[in-house]
Amino acid sequence: MTKILIVDDDPDMVEAGRIVLEAKGYEVVSAATAPQGLSVLEEANPDLMILDVMMEEPDDGIRMARDVRRKGLDLPIIMLTSVNVAMGLQIDKDEEMVPVDEFVEKPVTPQALVAKVEQLLSARKEA
Repeated sequence: MTKILIVDDDPDMVEAGRIVLEAKGYEVVSAATAPQGLSVLEEANPDLMILDVMMEEPDDGIRMARDVRRKGLDLPIIMLTSVNVAMGLQIDKDEEMVPVDEFVEKPVTPQALVAKVEQLLSARKEA
């Protein structure tokens, strides 16, 4: 079974993601902080990660994505955030600064989230 890690400090976002993804047959593991996320990542070995930008610190998700890439892990990462809308910023994926595969604004519809997950997992299988 394909395993997805959700790292987000908002329990409602985690639970919503879990419900949507488990309904599609994915196994979901989660963490509420970047340090917890790194531990779960090592233990669970997920196929894809959904990561929030702002958790305990405003850039926890970005720093976690960098840490994951520095470790040589190339699993697909979807970055979910409302920081662009809330703060009037324009942060996007960047190989060095924000090393994620997709950058998606919250709120994201269940259909859009599933589509992104399926797109990235499908691309990984084809590679």
